[in-house]
Parts: sequence; C-alpha cells; structure tokens
Amino acid sequence: MTSTVPASLTRTAEGSALQAVFLDMDGTLVDTEGFWWDAEVEAFAELGHELDEAWRDVVVGGPMTRSAGYLIEATGARITLPELSVLLNDKFEQRISRGVPLMPGAERLLNELAAHSVPTALVSASHRRIIDTVLRSVGPDRFTLTVAGDEVARTKPHPDPYLLAAKGVGADPLRCAVIEDTATGVAAAEAAGCRVVAVPSVAPIAPAAGRVVVRSLEDVDLGFLRSLITSLN
Repeated sequence: MTSTVPASLTRTAEGSALQAVFLDMDGTLVDTEGFWWDAEVEAFAELGHELDEAWRDVVVGGPMTRSAGYLIEATGARITLPELSVLLNDKFEQRISRGVPLMPGAERLLNELAAHSVPTALVSASHRRIIDTVLRSVGPDRFTLTVAGDEVARTKPHPDPYLLAAKGVGADPLRCAVIEDTATGVAAAEAAGCRVVAVPSVAPIAPAAGRVVVRSLEDVDLGFLRSLITSLN
C-alpha cells in the first residue's frame, strides 16, 4: 500500500502541542500478528479443527474474548472461552519468550521519542502477562506506562485503554497521537479523541478525517507526529 499522508503533514512542526504518543503492540510495534494466528491454528488443530485462512482478518487486532469467541463459534469446538484464552496465551507466550522482532522503523522512532522526552505509552489488547514478556525483549524503560487489555473494563475497540493512557501521562487525548495497525485499534483511538496514524498489518485501513495511513513506521517521525496536532490549531 502506498502512503496516503498529505505532503503538508510531513513537515516538522516545531513548538506544536503534541503531549504524548501511544503505540499498539502486536503488528504495530512488534511483528507478532503471525504468532497469534499460528497459536490459534495450533490450538484448534489439537481440538480437531482446521481454521479457515479467511478468518484471520476477522480475529486480528481484537480483544481475546472476541477473537477466541468467534473461533469457537465458527468451528464448533468443545472448549469454553476461559479455557481457550488460557490455551492461546500459553502458546503465544511460548513463541514470544524467545524474543520478538521490532517492526521496521520502530527502533528509530522509539529512540527519537526518548531523545525528546516525549511521554510514550504501549497500549495493547493483549493481557499483562503477554505485554511483560514482550517488554523483556523490547525494553520496559522505553515507555512511560503500559496498558493491558485485562486491566480495563472495556478494551479495544472501546476508548477506555487510550483514555487511561492519556490520564496516566497527564495528557489531553486531543493532543495525543496514536499509532495502530488494525481497524479495531483505530476505532478505539478515534473514540478517545486522539489523532491516529494507521500502519495496516493484515487488513487494509482507509484514510479518514483525523487519520492518516502510512506504509510502515519508517514513514513516521516526531516532526510528522507533531504536525498532526498542529493541524488542529
């Protein structure tokens, strides 16, 4: 997919009112969306079911309850939602415990945000145990705070995780930039009032008001993120 970022938004906007940057984890910061699908395929194979590749777009980026519930209903597998959630988390954690690859451009962007003391939060629908495993590979000191899907009453696509992140860093959601890779995450960030940069990983995301779409994090830097907020003024 080619970049849909307007040329006027790629210029550095010094003195802008950007207050914080929030990043999704799976598929945005780290290249793990394939790990989740592999874990789901393996789990259901053990239950005697083969997953349809077309279901991958349906379950990507959603909370565990939604994704696991969908697959139970689609396959008719005889397993409860809590049992499947534990099984999937176990299989996924086994895969990421050996380390996870950062998405292209992620290392540079995180270093730039840290160099300019920009409050940065990792906001994921994954459970705390999964986030902490990933952080051991990525480095927990890179983030001002982290928000897990099992720490909020309503996770993505609801705005709660991003509202909690904004409150945690003392920022106005309207002055926060969010980087997401799925429609579910984009919906959560936009519902919270944040400006959104979409970096589609599995399913396409269309540009819209208050949202820009880029090919990868290599297209994103601090000047670009500042310009998103400056354009509100």
